[in-house]
Amino acid sequence: MTEGRLTLIGRLVHFLVGNKLLVAVGVLVVIGWGFMAAPFDWDVAGIPRSPVPVDAIPDIGENQQIVFTEWPGRSPQDVEDQVSYPLTVSLMGIPGVKTIRSFSMLGFSSVYVIFEEDVEFYWSRSRILEKLASLPTGILPGGVRPSLGPDATALGQIFWYTLEGRDPEGNPAGGWDLEELRSIQDFQVRYALLGAKGVSEVASVGGFVREYQVDVDPDAMRAHGVTLDEVFRAVRSANADVGARTIEINRVEYVVRGIGFIETLEDIETTVIKARENVPIRVGDVAHVSMGPALRRGVLDKEGVEAVGGVVVVRYGENPLAAIKNVKKKIEEIAPGLPRKTLPDGTVSRVTVVPFYDRTKLINETLGTLSTALTDEILITIIVVLISLVHLRSALLVSGVLPLAVLIAFIAMKLFGVDANVVALSGIAIAIGTIVDMGIVVTENIASHLARAGPDEDRTQVIVRASSEVGGAVLTAVATTVISFLPVFTMVAAEGKLFQPLAFTKTFALIASVIVSLTVIPPLAHALLGRKGGGKVIGIVLSSLVVAAGILVGVLLSWWAGILVALLGVVRIVEKLVPERFARWAPWILSGIAVAAVAIVLTKHWVPLGPERGLARNLVFVGLLLGSILGFFALVRRTYSRLLRWILDHKAAFIALPLLLVLAGGFVWLGFDGLLGWLPDRVRSYGPVSRLAHALPGLGKEFMPSLDEGSFLYMPTTMPHASLAEVTDVLRKQDMSIGAIPEVESVVGKLGRAETSLDPAPVSMIETVINYRSEFLLDDSGTRQRFMFDPGGRDLFRDEAGDPRRAPDGEPYKVSGRYARDSGGRLIPDPKGMPFRLWRPALDPELNPGRDPW
Repeated sequence: MTEGRLTLIGRLVHFLVGNKLLVAVGVLVVIGWGFMAAPFDWDVAGIPRSPVPVDAIPDIGENQQIVFTEWPGRSPQDVEDQVSYPLTVSLMGIPGVKTIRSFSMLGFSSVYVIFEEDVEFYWSRSRILEKLASLPTGILPGGVRPSLGPDATALGQIFWYTLEGRDPEGNPAGGWDLEELRSIQDFQVRYALLGAKGVSEVASVGGFVREYQVDVDPDAMRAHGVTLDEVFRAVRSANADVGARTIEINRVEYVVRGIGFIETLEDIETTVIKARENVPIRVGDVAHVSMGPALRRGVLDKEGVEAVGGVVVVRYGENPLAAIKNVKKKIEEIAPGLPRKTLPDGTVSRVTVVPFYDRTKLINETLGTLSTALTDEILITIIVVLISLVHLRSALLVSGVLPLAVLIAFIAMKLFGVDANVVALSGIAIAIGTIVDMGIVVTENIASHLARAGPDEDRTQVIVRASSEVGGAVLTAVATTVISFLPVFTMVAAEGKLFQPLAFTKTFALIASVIVSLTVIPPLAHALLGRKGGGKVIGIVLSSLVVAAGILVGVLLSWWAGILVALLGVVRIVEKLVPERFARWAPWILSGIAVAAVAIVLTKHWVPLGPERGLARNLVFVGLLLGSILGFFALVRRTYSRLLRWILDHKAAFIALPLLLVLAGGFVWLGFDGLLGWLPDRVRSYGPVSRLAHALPGLGKEFMPSLDEGSFLYMPTTMPHASLAEVTDVLRKQDMSIGAIPEVESVVGKLGRAETSLDPAPVSMIETVINYRSEFLLDDSGTRQRFMFDPGGRDLFRDEAGDPRRAPDGEPYKVSGRYARDSGGRLIPDPKGMPFRLWRPALDPELNPGRDPW
């Protein structure tokens, strides 16, 4: 095939194979750009990062803004009639408004202005501010000022914390009352955290807000002829500084002002209400002035003890993961400056910010899911290609370009503004199989053509011909898949926000797979597969450089990736050194070694049977699983022609099989009642039919995916008329009961609302965050730790008798049971040992199958 008769794909491949330097530069650009845009928490000195915003779950809330208005002490009916209704009517004229909802509660009003989805978030805020500024005079009661809520969504609460007194070792020390902690939260911690980049609001919850309280004496007021309104106006007017003009004395200018801000209780007590017969009547003559707590509509409780804390809300459009990191940095900055006091027993207690809900863990687990899928796919791809082609370089070629396609998908997410979350990243995870397929198709065809090509045939032309042969099919396959996702792009409202990111990311990954398969694989294949013969010394030198590069990759990136790259160089060296009659066996031997090594790495990474089963059992399971699957496909490949001939000869019998499968799938999906609900009751009550209906209830439906972030949100409610004290007592007892469960690490409950418009909860609503311990003992990176164990015992760790070594302090290691409650001594770290389980035996499904642990 001459260059003039090449297809468009052929001409592109021919150009790129002849200009490998251009391809290498493009790959380096993609790697650098993809590294900067990747949502993972990578931090390499000297490389700027602008990652895709990443959160755990998609924000499917409506495009809304909150207008919050406080009117202290007023009943919900008064708030509804005089605040919520006038605001709702006035705001309905804003362009782009879809609907308006309002809630009126004791002392405040929340009006939710919901815009059309295509209305820009900050544009809608500016329109609301214009409308609020132009409200007619008298439409709202005097002194009532509506305000716009924070520029955040309902999913923006990313970090909850409490303020506690801790000793220098970090143990709870106490010594601080709720009023002191609330003042520290309101005037120190809150303002500091508001300065963290990406934070929209920091709301306080719990504790007591200090205020001056004037308790009037009706008899004294009657005796002095003073009304309540006069007392109110006197106190209000007394708490103010006044300014005058300036005066010049001896060529120096002085500012004249009257200082009148209230600083002590005596300042209020000596405030003059009015004069009667030239005798001043002071506030202290008709009232008792004291310091006390303000009325509160929210309480925070930690394991049965009232606490003070706050909630950090991320700004709309910001990266939640980056915002949490900024908040933690700010907490580290302000920690040395927080108040401290020495308790009567000599303990130094410092106020400490203690988080109890941190979305970082769930976000990292979301990213870890994609990372795990990528790693497993690369390893499985290497195994499949090695077994199918017995060619290590082809396996590394296919698996090596997989991360490149994912990086291209990250770049596209950044350019098109698609945020990363568990649903969006699942689109990439789902597309990984297709990405690998595209690479395998192109690589396998190139390898096959090179194997059949003559020794004098131009390798470039062979690769171009092989790529052109399957290029059209690859494009058609990807285009068909992308087109099948077009209905997803038309979804609107919550469904669109949930599933459109998945469609975008999978489309990005598929397009990236085509780009990589047709532009990167052919030049790399020409470099790795296309050379025949050549100088032995030059080949050995180049292969040695590949081995050195593998060692470098193993040290800097991943040890198993380094081994695979180094093994590629070893293969080339062996091919150059061994005699001709043995060289043909070298690929089989080295491929077998590579399959075994990759299978071990895959087993350690996957651990399908659980770490407590050990490496040997998991390796056998992985080997049997992969062997059975590959063996099945090999059997189908060998018997396909005879199987197809039998099917064509017995069409009716074979068609019954897919019909039965469709029928069985319908029963599983819709259930017995969904398909045969029209049967009369007499038939349905028949024994076998009744048992079948009970066994096939149908698949359930769930809009949001189920997530396990290591915590629960428990939200019971009390009777609406329950008092604050009653609900507080219920909350305290509940938290104490939950905290008594050994697997629970911490429990923090909130009743009522935090000081934010995003939380309009009534007093009767309880929200409890329950964090449970991890099932196994983990290190700081979240990896299961392993410890030495006694091979003679079932799950015992090695003791002094089995290991003569001693602990650093000289004490012997004691036998430690499998569970934390049975542990009596130190554990000896051992990478080949067993993980240490923190949960009780009753929660172990291996020991108690089908048993209710509670």
